[in-house]
Amino acid sequence: MERSTRQRTSIRDAIRDAGRPLGPVEILEAARGAVPALSLATVYRTVRRLAESGEIQAVTLPGESVRYEIAGGTHHHHFQCTACSRVFDVHACPGNLARLAPEGFTVEDHELTLYGRCRECQPARRGAKRGAPGRAGG
Repeated sequence: MERSTRQRTSIRDAIRDAGRPLGPVEILEAARGAVPALSLATVYRTVRRLAESGEIQAVTLPGESVRYEIAGGTHHHHFQCTACSRVFDVHACPGNLARLAPEGFTVEDHELTLYGRCRECQPARRGAKRGAPGRAGG
């Protein structure tokens, strides 16, 4: 029983400490620091149980494998890096999107995912400064 608790704790801690949604392989890599013999099968089994108990929640992006984050946070959205595929939390929301729905429709919820390059995957800029004249901005 202690081993199972240690594994569960290491997996929960890995998700919490990451501060961003993690996929099962990322969870395995992070949790192995505390439990070196941890297996991917144990990660899958444990995240299923943690999700069922409401401790973590699934983050599902179109065309992607499910990732997990700690449940109970505030409403937020996600950013996926197009280079490394990691997903990050975006703690901002454009607000009520009901005005975008067709007339007569009722918006009950929304998900928003931004795509681009994370800080680590930005291309190196030799001699270029942010906001330099002649650069297209976005």
